This record gives sequence, structure tokens and C-alpha cells, in this order.
Amino acid sequence: MPKGDGKKPVDDKPRFFGRRRGKTLRRTAQGLMETLLPRLAIVPPGQGEPCLDVAALFPRPIQAVWLEVGFGGGEHVAAQARLYPDIGIIGCEPFNNGIASLLGHLAGSDIDNVRIFPDDVRQLLPGLPQGGIGRAFVLFPDPWPKKRHAERRFIGKDNLDALAQVLADGAELRVASDDPVYQDWAAEQLRAHADFTEVQVTSDRATLPDDWPPTRYEQKCLAGRDPVFFRFIRKNRV
Repeated sequence: MPKGDGKKPVDDKPRFFGRRRGKTLRRTAQGLMETLLPRLAIVPPGQGEPCLDVAALFPRPIQAVWLEVGFGGGEHVAAQARLYPDIGIIGCEPFNNGIASLLGHLAGSDIDNVRIFPDDVRQLLPGLPQGGIGRAFVLFPDPWPKKRHAERRFIGKDNLDALAQVLADGAELRVASDDPVYQDWAAEQLRAHADFTEVQVTSDRATLPDDWPPTRYEQKCLAGRDPVFFRFIRKNRV
């Protein structure tokens, strides 16, 4: 597994669009934010410092590290961690209530292979080693459906460039959206990117791999619009 021996490039802090806080957290959730989160939180390296040694983030040897971008309520992160106890899972989420929800899934469990970056993933990506991530998930991101907000959509050239840098050769990128505008946008952006090749684009959940459990958001949206699921592979570096 790639080590954190590269240098983190200089990177201006990206402008964030979206919510960081919702309803006031209950006492138990606030307690987890104060006690459990500091033990699991990732601090990215400073400018010019070596990239993170991602394997060293976890308390025991792991086979690979996966990344979830914007984990919402955290149920997918927790499910993947249970399915793959020998895989380290990094979940990134700037929304406090979502972070507290994931902590609730982890508290009192035997899951020890999850680490959290409690902020915008774009601040972490420059600090990850090239080829250090074995799989990435971008599930039901904010759609920003208005044309003037298109640059805010996570699936776009700049972020795909950054993901391509940190994904290992052959690593899978899984994306899902229930927004028709975002579905068309994601298909266009993913298919146009030189570092990714298409494996599957479908609205038929029954055809997905068994290790793609539904998120809470997906279960809610199934009563309305149909999600589209994307599977793309990071091409081998030349």
C-alpha cells in the first residue's frame, strides 16, 4: 500500500457550498462529538508536509483503504465497515448532524476500521497519497440542479482529477443520484474523463453488486424518483 512519503501540494482552501449544521444535537449525540469524534478524526497534513500514511490511521493491519465522499447519515460507511473488517474506511462529511449520526452507528460496536474527516473532502484529497485509495463512493451528493450552480456539483473534472490521483489502478468509483439533471451531468462527466472507464450505469438496483447496501436517503427517494447508479474503474496508469 502506498505510504505517505510524497509531498502534499500547496492548495488553497476551496469555497464550501452547503450546510454545516442542522437541528440542535441531542445530549447523547453531542457527547459523541466531544468524546468519540476526536479519537476517529483525521487531520490533513499542512502545506508542504508529507502525505498521510493512510494505513497507519487504523489500529491494526488493513488490506486497503476506501473513501466515502459525503456520507450523509453514515449508514453506508458502517455497513461497508462491517462487510469488510480488513478494509479501512475514511468517511468525509462537513454536516455536523451527519457526523453525529455516523458516530451513533459506531458507538458501542466492535467497528474499529472507520476514520472520519469532518469537513469538505476537497481539503483532504491533496493530502492523500497517489494511488492510496482502493475504492471511492459518492452517493447522492447535493444535486445543485440549477444551471448557474453546475460548478458546485462534486462530480466534475476538477474533483474527478483529484480522485484519479488518489485512486489505485483498477479502483472502483461508485456514484449514485436520484436527480435527473445530476444523473445526466454525472454520466457526461464520468464518460468524458480520460482516467475512468465505464463498468455499469443502471437504474436497476437488482443488478448491482451485493456489497452495495442502500443508504437511508436512497430508501426515502425510492418512493419518488428513480436513482441511477454508476460504476467506473480507474484506468491503469501508463
